[in-house]
Amino acid sequence: MTDYHDTPRKSKRVGEPAQVYLTDADQARLERLTAQLGASKSDVLRRGLEALELQHMEPSAHPTLRLIGLVSDGDEPEAVDAAREHDRLLAQSEEASWRAQSDGT
Repeated sequence: MTDYHDTPRKSKRVGEPAQVYLTDADQARLERLTAQLGASKSDVLRRGLEALELQHMEPSAHPTLRLIGLVSDGDEPEAVDAAREHDRLLAQSEEASWRAQSDGT
């Protein structure tokens, strides 16, 4: 495992520092995501904030709202029965979010 200071940084931007207290479980989650994504802790936290904002600001991005038919992104055909196809719909939504994260969006 590389030291944080040895990890190349993607940008030279300067931001406002934030102090966050994490439980042991949250710290382990942050470490795991940092390793899996090959990103800095700051980048993982920024991406988490962006994902949370998207869930709350864009209803069509919320899988549960799509599942119960309150919103649609136009990708699902009208004939999809969410009650019967809930596992598939949630899996597709999750896979799409993984692709978006790996693409850096």
